[in-house]
Amino acid sequence: MPVLRSGSQIPLRPAEPTQTDAGTRIGRIPLSSPRPAAPDPRFRPSAFSGEAVPFQVTAFREGHDLIGVHVRLTSPSGAESLHRLEPLRDGFDRWRTVVAPIEQGVWTFRFEAFADDVATWQHAADLKIAAGVDTALMREIGARLFTEAATQKDRGAAQIRALIAAAATLRDGDASDDDALAVVRDPELAAFFRERPLRSLLTVGPDLELLVERERAGVGAWYEFFPRSEGAKRRKDGTVRSGTFRTAAQRLPGVAGMGFDVVYLPPIHPIGRINRKGRNNTLDAQPGDPGSPYAIGAVEGGHDAILPELGSPADFRWFVRQAQAQGLEVALDLALQAAPDHPWVTEHPEWFTTLPDGSIAYAENPPKKYQDIYPLNFDIDPAGIYAEMLRIVRHWIAQGVKIFRVDNPHTKPLQFWEWLIATVNSDDPDVIFLSEAFTRPAVMRSLAMAGFQQSYSYFTWRNTKAELEEFLQSISDETADFMRPNLFVNTHDILTEYLQYGGRPAYKIRAAIAATGGATYGVYAGYELYENVARPGSEENIDNEKYEFKFREWEQAEADGDSLAPYLRRLNEIRRQHPALRQLRGLKVHWSDDEAILVYSKHIDGALTESGESDTIIVVANVDPHSARQTMVHLDTTVWGVPRGADYEVEDLITGAVWTWNQDAFVRLDAFAEPVHILHVRKTR
Repeated sequence: MPVLRSGSQIPLRPAEPTQTDAGTRIGRIPLSSPRPAAPDPRFRPSAFSGEAVPFQVTAFREGHDLIGVHVRLTSPSGAESLHRLEPLRDGFDRWRTVVAPIEQGVWTFRFEAFADDVATWQHAADLKIAAGVDTALMREIGARLFTEAATQKDRGAAQIRALIAAAATLRDGDASDDDALAVVRDPELAAFFRERPLRSLLTVGPDLELLVERERAGVGAWYEFFPRSEGAKRRKDGTVRSGTFRTAAQRLPGVAGMGFDVVYLPPIHPIGRINRKGRNNTLDAQPGDPGSPYAIGAVEGGHDAILPELGSPADFRWFVRQAQAQGLEVALDLALQAAPDHPWVTEHPEWFTTLPDGSIAYAENPPKKYQDIYPLNFDIDPAGIYAEMLRIVRHWIAQGVKIFRVDNPHTKPLQFWEWLIATVNSDDPDVIFLSEAFTRPAVMRSLAMAGFQQSYSYFTWRNTKAELEEFLQSISDETADFMRPNLFVNTHDILTEYLQYGGRPAYKIRAAIAATGGATYGVYAGYELYENVARPGSEENIDNEKYEFKFREWEQAEADGDSLAPYLRRLNEIRRQHPALRQLRGLKVHWSDDEAILVYSKHIDGALTESGESDTIIVVANVDPHSARQTMVHLDTTVWGVPRGADYEVEDLITGAVWTWNQDAFVRLDAFAEPVHILHVRKTR
């Protein structure tokens, strides 16, 4: 298996700087602003296996002589490779190439800049010889360069012979200037020096690091459900018999059949009885109310125990195996907090904050108060609490869990998360942590830099064309070196106004953008049934599953044509078939004449795909769920290699329709029919 994919790799050559820095911070040829990079240089940037990663640096030199820039990569196993960067010609002296690392682990990379003497000569000679200016001088300079290059033994005999012959032509008094220009413009000779340039003033940048994690750290489709609701039965007396891991496993084929990769379970531990919450977050739980699974801990045990109604530890391990047999990974909620009757409260009172009246402080998010939860205090006994949290995580890893959705990590010290994730990943680099932190940007970004492989995001509340354009560009470029968003369309806590009032079109629109705009997205059960009634005055479902059992007829709804499941199934099928959609980067926003028509594309070059074929997807979405819209869209077709003004074919992957498009195209999108085009660029004409 290759360690990387690249369309810019050139033969490997050693590189020793030709000039030292003489005590300055700036090299002979300045190199600055390297990427990938995290905003805080104390943390390394990250990528996932197979991700098309832009390697970019700012480089220039004085005057008008031309330079070249390479990036030297070393894989975790020690495989070294060299790649040529191209100038962006954007006025900012930025150079870039894109490489897809595959091997998991810590990569090192460094940028190398050099005076490209042959390119400088070619540019000047082409102009001067054609104009009859300094022709003899230009010819001699070129001959000397070719002669020097011919002494480099790594070029091979055929290339050396061609260089010697070119030098002879330039020095031949009987050769005309036209003959000399033919040498200057010879594409074969130019190719020699693209692969093996003559380098002078070689400047070597510092060694930098890139952490490459497994593909699931960056790519996946998540589905959340409460196992207690799956298979739950209402008895004749009105009480409910809880679902179990055994009955919940019956839902796994349906989840896998929709094309999801991860099944995420809220906490499965014993639920506290003291101050248990009742239906709709009331403070008066009635007999039979199951309580919030986030109020963890009771006489039956704490974070390493299982709610008895769900089954035994053996039942859970069986559930994990059943999920794996369906091609699903199990993600488990990691909520580091305690119910008032959690064993920690009596065994380790020092892990909690005691108020002046002697009581333990409840969790609060003023004005909200969570009377069924005690937050942990990480500063009184950090050694003890750190050790216990690590033990808990390792316990569930031993049960087969490799993915953790972490509840409210921004309410715990950042230092703790950096330590915990690094410690866990040093033993098992395949373990993934998802940060559920809807908070300030600096906090969310710091959690990502500290080690969280995935993060919830503001996508949930970005609904207009302008909001989505800004958001999608940001996650694809600005933060992509260190932060991977998981674009959940809804959660058990969040039912946005857009979904409450947008009707069924809103559900289709949000799913399509989530599935195509990022590389990882998520759905909470009930989304496919268009559950859109909120608890008054809140942004969450009424009769919230967090406080009670839910009864749903999945198969019947789909049979009646009353389910979004077929659409989700198709979205996930498209994601699996198109590598461009399994990339976080490479998103380009295009233009439309309508304030509600969002247009973006994703493209990946064939040199970076497993199949060797390029892939381009164009998404055109009507983000107004209440109307039909028609407008012109305007596309930068050069992104996928089609010249401006040229025709090409697109296929709508939802409807199967095929159209011939150009850089400008007409669209009509009816929110009540098909509000989103997901178009595959099939071929040019």
